[in-house]
Amino acid sequence: MTYPAQAEAFHLSAPVRLWEDGFAADPRSYYEALRAQGPVGHAELAPGVPAYVVTDRRAALDLLHDTEAWSHDPRTWEESIDGDSPILGMMRWRPNALFNDGEQHVRYRRSLSDAFDLVEPHDLRDRVHRAVDVLAAGMASRGRADLVSEFARPLMSLVFNNLFGLPDSESDRLQGAIARVMDGGEDAARGEEEFGRYILDLVAAKSAQRGQDLTSWLLDHPLGLTPEEVTWQVFLMLGAGHEPTANLVSNALSRILGNPAYYSTLTSGSRPVMDAVVEVLRHETPLANYGIHYARKPLTFHGVWVRAAVPVVISYGALGHTAEEAAAQSSATRHPQDASHLSWSAGEHSCPVKQHTLLIATEAIERLTQWLPDLEPLTAREQLTWRTGPFHRSLTELPVRFVPRTASHSGAAE
Repeated sequence: MTYPAQAEAFHLSAPVRLWEDGFAADPRSYYEALRAQGPVGHAELAPGVPAYVVTDRRAALDLLHDTEAWSHDPRTWEESIDGDSPILGMMRWRPNALFNDGEQHVRYRRSLSDAFDLVEPHDLRDRVHRAVDVLAAGMASRGRADLVSEFARPLMSLVFNNLFGLPDSESDRLQGAIARVMDGGEDAARGEEEFGRYILDLVAAKSAQRGQDLTSWLLDHPLGLTPEEVTWQVFLMLGAGHEPTANLVSNALSRILGNPAYYSTLTSGSRPVMDAVVEVLRHETPLANYGIHYARKPLTFHGVWVRAAVPVVISYGALGHTAEEAAAQSSATRHPQDASHLSWSAGEHSCPVKQHTLLIATEAIERLTQWLPDLEPLTAREQLTWRTGPFHRSLTELPVRFVPRTASHSGAAE
């Protein structure tokens, strides 16, 4: 195969290693290194696993809207990857809406959208409030907490267990398994296995006895999904909904608490929590590098020769850093809920349930600050640490303190 001259230079450049610990600690320098290569950079997602990374907004939109040239199906790529690769849990082909194209993708996506449309906003708000109340009541009397391990992650486990139809007692299984898959480290394979067992148990329970939950609605959908197909749609939605939403909440809380003036406007009600959530989506998105595509055949894309069956990753994180730098240099104002970011992706594979995600995140933060209006960070934001992995932007912890209180003396509204 013959490569254009610019392709030779591209492939001779050192790949930016997104799997390193340094990426989690200082993503900006890694994104700068990628952007220095042009709109499409050269990276490694794991040792010896190359990928192209799109860091330019125009290039990202071109890719996301072109279904003729690009596919979401990774099966040809998988043939070249060791079966124990730590990133397979996030990239392996499955019969669900994310990893399929064409009519099959439309069928799966419609089933998911229709099921989530049955979740009324007021009902989802109540579920979030109940979960926050359980967690806040458990830590309110101590005066200290870690808002990652004791709030954001267990909150999502409680909410999504409830939405998909399992009791609160199963939430720890979900939380631990998804975290291991997302980290993409040594425990990723074990996490994927645990996550699979959790979902098989869930679908089996709902197949035996329906309920008012997403799993039951998928099983009864008019499109007639098989139990196996339902299993893989649930696998996708739990994975895509749980960990990124937990990180959205903790990332937003870290920004809020790291700026006392910002926090005071939120707790007083003069500034909506949505501002902080959208700020995170724009500049520090929880799913930093994903939207993975594969060229259907070798092609030139924004000046780079792209081989088939090599992952092409959208760096939402790099796009966010670029937008933040541009905003810092501009005096122009912007509506806080504008759609300038691409955290929801774009095109046929854009997130179908973004309004549900926004509601969960904003209600969770608002309810927590009603319970504990005097939250104070114990670690300066610039000293917080982040979990390693090429895909996410995820805090390891967010320690806070507050005046201890009993449940009867909390500020939570009934």
